[in-house]
Amino acid sequence: MIGAMIGDIVGSRFEGRRRNCKSKYFDLFTPWCRFTDDTVLTAAVCYALLKSKEDGSDLSEAAARSLRAFWYLYPHRGYGGYFRRWALSADPQPYNSYGNGAAMRVSGCGWAGRTVDEVKQLAKAVTAVTHDHPEGLKGAEAAAVAVFLARSGKSMREIRDYIAKNYYSLDFTIDGIRDTYSFDVSCQGSVPQALEAFLESTGFEDAIRNAVSIGGDSDTIAAITGSVAEAYYGVPDDLREQALTFLDKRLCNILAVFERKYPFVPQQR
Repeated sequence: MIGAMIGDIVGSRFEGRRRNCKSKYFDLFTPWCRFTDDTVLTAAVCYALLKSKEDGSDLSEAAARSLRAFWYLYPHRGYGGYFRRWALSADPQPYNSYGNGAAMRVSGCGWAGRTVDEVKQLAKAVTAVTHDHPEGLKGAEAAAVAVFLARSGKSMREIRDYIAKNYYSLDFTIDGIRDTYSFDVSCQGSVPQALEAFLESTGFEDAIRNAVSIGGDSDTIAAITGSVAEAYYGVPDDLREQALTFLDKRLCNILAVFERKYPFVPQQR
């Protein structure tokens, strides 16, 4: 959860074509950083996971309630237009979206699930309430599964092979796309890039720098990358402490409760 939040906060000041950073050399945290909808909705999904039944039978309903409630709590954090209309609707229904919002908020499922299949079920339950397009569901599942594999001790090669076999062709490099990659809010146009940023990394901070350096939808790409990098490397204490200064008490409390239930455990690889 904190990995996604750090990626979001760091990437927030670079989002959009005119503000993109095409370099790995930049200050991570500045006064111009802030948390966006990526952090809010990640917290909303984690809250739903904490409050739903152990068997997940009510998770879709819990996720829908939580996503709407958190939108009302934080209404000016850069949500997409379709999500905003969904949150305001008297009868909210999924809107066939394949936007990358499906993947940026789903990392908690990779921590809560006990098997790959369970992670997939959880990811679908929290995603389909809004993003029911096949590409939206695929992007969310890929991100959540990558988190699960990373926290379960799988190697970089094993994670890469699983993603390439089941979700996306990773036939590019970060250096190879940096100059030409452009803003793309679809899952299929940003989730593979976010995962590749992790897969080429040498540590948590390096993963975030990889993600931001390609430009595009920087906060969301870095949030997805950060969520997987956290599960693989853990998060350095200094980055955690800096990120917490951008969050309010409510978000910090949800983070603390979620991490107590689903702690990071270093793995032998």
